Parts: sequence; C-alpha cells; structure tokens
Amino acid sequence: MNPSIELQAPDIGPYRASASGVPYVHVFDSGRPGPVVMVQALTHGNELCGAIALDWLFKQGMGRTLQPACGQLILSFANVEAFARFDAANPDASRCVDEDLNRVWHDSLLFGPGDSLELRRARQLQPFVDRADYLFDIHSMQDDCRPLMVCGLLDKGAAFARQLGMPGDLLIDTGHPSGLRMRDRGGFGDPASAKNALLIECGQHWAASSADVAIDGLIRFLSLTGMVDAAWAAARLRLPLPASQQLIRVDQAVTALSADFHFLQPVRGLDVIAQAGSAFAQDGDTIFHTRHDNTVLVMPSLKHSKPGNTMVRLGRFDPT
Repeated sequence: MNPSIELQAPDIGPYRASASGVPYVHVFDSGRPGPVVMVQALTHGNELCGAIALDWLFKQGMGRTLQPACGQLILSFANVEAFARFDAANPDASRCVDEDLNRVWHDSLLFGPGDSLELRRARQLQPFVDRADYLFDIHSMQDDCRPLMVCGLLDKGAAFARQLGMPGDLLIDTGHPSGLRMRDRGGFGDPASAKNALLIECGQHWAASSADVAIDGLIRFLSLTGMVDAAWAAARLRLPLPASQQLIRVDQAVTALSADFHFLQPVRGLDVIAQAGSAFAQDGDTIFHTRHDNTVLVMPSLKHSKPGNTMVRLGRFDPT
C-alpha cells in the first residue's frame, strides 16, 4: 500500500513557454558577473516537492520583481511527460516513461544512438547542465526517511552541503551502476573542477514535510550561491537548521540480480544494523550480509526490483 498523498501536484502549465527555446526551462540573467546556477525539479515525475518549490519561487516574482542578484539562474522542470501522467491512485507509475532520467548523463548515452523519451529530454537539458557552475537537484524518497543530501562521490560535495547547513544527514556514495546521474556529470564529478552539485532527498515522496524541506533547501541554495540576498532569504525560511550534520560514507551498492530481491526484515532509510555479518536481504540463492559493524542502510528500495536496479546502499557514519 502506498503512503497517503498529502501534497497537491502543482499546475506547471504556465511555465511551459520559455525564452530559452526549451519548454519548461527558464534562464534569468542578472546582467552582472557571477556564477551560472541551475535548480532542477521533476527529475522523476512522481516527486512532487521540487515542482512545488519551483512553483513557489515563480510566485515570489521570479522573472518580474525578483531577478538573480548576479550571474544567471536556470530553473528547470525536467521529466514533464512523466509528471503529466501523475495519478494519486497509482503514484509510482509516473516516476518515468521509458527509463530513469537520472541514469542517462554519460556522454556515451547522451550522444549515442539510443532513443527514449527520457534521453530526448536529457539531450534538451544537457547544454544547460553543462553551463552550470552550481546545480541543485530536488528529489524525494519512496521510504519514510529523514531528509538526506546526496553529495556525490567527492568530498567537495559534502563541503558544499556543510556550507548550506542542511539537512542533518549527508551522503558520499558510489554512484549508480545502472548509469551516471546528472549531479555527477562533467565538472560536478571532477575533483579538480570548481563546479559543484547537490542532490537533496527531501523526505517521503508525498509527505507534506517534503515540500517544506524542498522550499527551504531552495532558498538556502539561492542565498549561498548569491542569487538572492540574505534578507530576502531569511524572511522566507520556514525550518530551523539542524543542530549538526553527520556524514555517511557508502562503500557498497547492492543491486538486484532478479525480480526476486527482497529484504529479510522490515527496513527503512538510515536504519543501522549493529553487527557485521548480519544477513539483511536475499535474491534467489544469494544472501547479502553486512561487511562491518554499524552498517547504515541508505535509501532501501522496497519496489522496482529488477536486474541491475540499486536496491540499497550500505555505509558508515564518518567519525570526523
């Protein structure tokens, strides 16, 4: 059974027409020097909180009374075709149309012969992504889990999240075996590049609290990157910062071998399994065990079990 739907999908129709030349992608130029900053919602069509956050920002006057203070700001609604199919009676069905939009960002796919609705949309978005100095990709989670910042594979992402100040749990991970994420593309995934990206998981997909986290994260990101001034941001924040932040380092991604993958006990995101060698999942004759004490389960997937899908990532809290 799906969790209750506490959020209302916003009407994004008014944002289709765009001077950028690409539907649902808007570029605001301050006319002043500064970074190119991109915020993306709806990488997955059933993750409503990002669309709600961008809709909220537009209603603050973006493009009219509100312009970026410096540089350029790109606002993107990504998988709009999947979002258009959102049905509260079957909300998981609108995650994507043909494939996961967040696994197609390697050049071999973007500039290769493949074709899908998501690949076509990624090819439209690619020039904007590659222009961006800073990226904020707004997501939510299937599981009822406290918010989590996916900082990529590099410590520079965690440092960026610490500057942002939220949420309380930060993740350095191993990426996805099934394909490159947008947040790891190009300079975002290069330790020598000044470019940086964050992917925020705001909470359970349809929990009202995920919209508050998305809006607060957006406000703080715009302030941190210089798009809005501190006074404008402070007047609109709705959530306190966490007292502290803790970093989880993932050292293993567990992928499904078949559609038979299942956990051996009830699990939820950021659960900790105390003892090394504990069996936690099974896929056919294969049983998965923890490698070390105090293993953290990161975003376990209770659905979407098919070969190659990442079902859970395993990590440890960084004592530093």
